[in-house]
Amino acid sequence: MTRVEMSIAGHAKAILSLGLPMVGGHLAQFAIGLTDTIMMGWYGVPELAALTLATSYMFTLFLLGSGFAWAIMPMVATFAAQDDEVQIRRATRMALWWSILFFALSLPLLWYSGPILRGMGQTEQTAALAQEYLRIAGLGMLPALGIMCFKNYLAGLEFTRMVLWIIVASAVVNALANYAFVFGNWGAPEMGIAGAAMASVASNVAGVALVIVYALRLLPEHQIFVRFWKPDWEMFGRVFALGLPIGLTTLAEVSLFAGSAVLMGWIGVIPLAAHGVAIQIATATFMVQLGLSNAATVRAGNAMGRGDAAHLVRGAKVTLFLSAAAGLLSVALLLIFPEALLSAFIDSDDPARAEIIETGRGLLMMAALFQIVDAAQVMHIGFLRGLQDTRVPMMAAGVAYWGVGMPAAWGFGIALGLGGVGVWLGLTLGLAVAAVALGLRFWTVGVGLVARA
Repeated sequence: MTRVEMSIAGHAKAILSLGLPMVGGHLAQFAIGLTDTIMMGWYGVPELAALTLATSYMFTLFLLGSGFAWAIMPMVATFAAQDDEVQIRRATRMALWWSILFFALSLPLLWYSGPILRGMGQTEQTAALAQEYLRIAGLGMLPALGIMCFKNYLAGLEFTRMVLWIIVASAVVNALANYAFVFGNWGAPEMGIAGAAMASVASNVAGVALVIVYALRLLPEHQIFVRFWKPDWEMFGRVFALGLPIGLTTLAEVSLFAGSAVLMGWIGVIPLAAHGVAIQIATATFMVQLGLSNAATVRAGNAMGRGDAAHLVRGAKVTLFLSAAAGLLSVALLLIFPEALLSAFIDSDDPARAEIIETGRGLLMMAALFQIVDAAQVMHIGFLRGLQDTRVPMMAAGVAYWGVGMPAAWGFGIALGLGGVGVWLGLTLGLAVAAVALGLRFWTVGVGLVARA
């Protein structure tokens, strides 16, 4: 295989060229949920609390299913380094098959979410409003998974800029539809939380249509939908073997935060609403790290395809430096401007505004604490995925998040009575353990996989 000699500056330029559009794409995708949260905050605190619970529930399912879409990125990056278009087509098709199957299996859990949420200790009102949202928004899971598949297929081939603008367009559709259907503007009916769900579906449908048209016009030679109905069981199994551990790893982390929303619901509606706002702000800063992690996956996959360990190691060090710099900027933002960030989400006339902001301020202090460890764990996940090493990282992450993080969140927040700050302290501890475990895995085992490739 061909070895690539590249300077530190060259690595930084390549990572940023690939990663910044991914960061922008993640931020634009995040803006869809952010818009829902802001408008529900303006509409009412009960609806905001229900939306927080509903989106946590739905994204737990969605991100499990998106593991098959994430599997495309390292596979396509490796196959592209080997100039193997047939394998690229096979992997992408079978990831789409898995996404369709997962959507069909998830629908009952979304439709009958109310009893499930009540069984988790949520109030009747919160569970009913959350189910109202999920019965509509759940229909958008299929186009959302389609977007994920095509976005990762294109990212593996290092086509990321146009995808950014497609996702921006989807976010604009969502914002306009929210404004119309949540509040009843422009002659539309006032639908409240159901209107936010309809807006999310509309944005996902628009996004998947645009990204499919772009991909087919850009790369017609891949013939993604030619004989799409024909099974490819060998690749179907390979995508499953790589994608399921990715999905379960993501599920372990995301369900940790979803579980924290349940704990916050036990504490009260105001803490849950503050948690919903604070988690949106922390997620926005995390999108930067996730974009860099995606770039790390592609670069590691390329190095794997060429068997170039030196290229992998130098690129990994540069990526970690960029990640640390971004993390420190996020820490500064959260510590210096907490009230300004929180105020954007709550109606100035809401009687609970002051209490939500005061609670949220403490949560953002904890968010600043976990910025660096969260960045470290997601970077090393990105490296390991690029090397298609997912099973051991899945187990390490599961132990860190649910063997350490969730018990600590319950212990600090509920048992010791520290409230929301204690819950977030437990989250930080779980992320720190994951960062150490995944870092050790990459540097002691992962690099050797490429050296032997």
